[in-house]
Amino acid sequence: MDHLELAAPGLLLRPWREEDAPGVLDALRDPAIALWNPQGGPLDRDSALGWVRRRADWSAGDHVSLAVADPADPGVLLGSVSLHRIDGGDASIGYWTVAGARGRGIAARAVVRLTGWGFAERGLHRIELCHAVANRPSCRVAERAGYRAEGTLRESYRYGDGRRHDEHLHARLATDR
Repeated sequence: MDHLELAAPGLLLRPWREEDAPGVLDALRDPAIALWNPQGGPLDRDSALGWVRRRADWSAGDHVSLAVADPADPGVLLGSVSLHRIDGGDASIGYWTVAGARGRGIAARAVVRLTGWGFAERGLHRIELCHAVANRPSCRVAERAGYRAEGTLRESYRYGDGRRHDEHLHARLATDR
């Protein structure tokens, strides 16, 4: 699976490469990504390289993480999409897009594609998507990707600002249309 590539309209979901580390470092320094995707620790080239290597290593079977790239130039990093906490037919999905790629539907298309793959190829039954209530763009991604709202999780996650935030819980089932 480490050579998995998935196509989506205008996107290529591909394995992480060490050459992605500078782009990941730039992305993780973006205040919007840093707030909603805390990394915990210093952000430097070595930490970005470690991040890429962890995401590229699927050997534990508990996650699948792909770089979201431009199919015309696969070296151009647009974002990230990952299935996490894969266990017993369930998983969670996470994503981010670089600042220049926002507002173009990239995250929703990437989430739809990896969700479909997770159901069809990994035999998943349920995939959850959580985001801070204050992160309205992520709510729009969830809705556009067909993830139904299920409720609010009170103070359920500590984000990059160090505070616990309420989260919206969305999910898709393999049986959803």
